Amino acid sequence: MSEAARIAAQLSAQYGEDAAVIATLKAAEVAAQGDTEALAHWDEVIAILESGNGAPTGPAN
Repeated sequence: MSEAARIAAQLSAQYGEDAAVIATLKAAEVAAQGDTEALAHWDEVIAILESGNGAPTGPAN
């Protein structure tokens, strides 16, 4: 499992349907800092979540 897939699964388990929103906020944060490598990572996480491959879904606990 890639690092991005692992993060996507963790976000999905913790935030459910809001996981992609959380990842988008993180992407915006690193983009504002000019960190293109971290932005690419978060873009990958977002793509995984939006494809439905982020593992567990459902409401956050």
